[in-house]
Amino acid sequence: MAVKAKGRPRGPQATADQNTVVALDRALSLLQHLARHPGLTLSDLAEATGQAVATVFRALVTLQAHGMVEVQEPGQLWHVGPGAFRIGAAFLRRTGVVDRARPVLAELAQDTGETASLGVEIGDAVTVLAQAESPQAIRAHFPPGSSAPLHGSAIGKALLAWMPEDQAGERLARAGLGKLTTLTLTSETALLRDLARCRARGFALDDQEGAEGLRSVAAPIFDALGQPVAGLAVSGPAFRLGLSDATRLGAQVRAAADRVTEAIGGAQP
Repeated sequence: MAVKAKGRPRGPQATADQNTVVALDRALSLLQHLARHPGLTLSDLAEATGQAVATVFRALVTLQAHGMVEVQEPGQLWHVGPGAFRIGAAFLRRTGVVDRARPVLAELAQDTGETASLGVEIGDAVTVLAQAESPQAIRAHFPPGSSAPLHGSAIGKALLAWMPEDQAGERLARAGLGKLTTLTLTSETALLRDLARCRARGFALDDQEGAEGLRSVAAPIFDALGQPVAGLAVSGPAFRLGLSDATRLGAQVRAAADRVTEAIGGAQP
């Protein structure tokens, strides 16, 4: 009796390209692009992803049937759908760091009066998993699922600063150092110098590098191997959160991040 193979096929033929379902890969690329840029037309998506309009349409209709995307009238604008949220919620349930961080986020927001957020690295960018908003009328707002470049966010810089230098370099090479504001660090030398300062003081600072008028401080959360797996940040408008305030809050944010590290069984590097 023939024995049925289990798992992935072995041997030299089992390359990544041969095991990739092209149509699925294209559909997921569309979904990822919509998550970053909601409200796009069919032609917008085709142009942005380099796919034929007919191919994009078939993929969207398939994703729509599973609730992963939805179209909004008027204008036929496509958005991520509730099906994608349900899958994302399943990831959050699996990620214990979110549950452990929620009370810490709430405490940080209450103590500082500014928005506190939790983020992780996904696809060479920071993705927000949870936040506790400031009660102020003018405040930072990072809805879960929103993303930011690693080099242009406090959480991203905190993760980069504490990961092995070769890994940080690989991520930056793939994602690039795009200019987001006049203060964005677009030079690798300047960024590496800033990351060294982050490690020395124990927290990262985003001084309006990701968005004009917004300052943030962040610190890493570590897993059992001492690797940075997430980051906590406090963010607020620059007119209220001055540089001296950010420096003062840095130690508080780092202490909060260390509490989450301990709660998930992590270890300091």
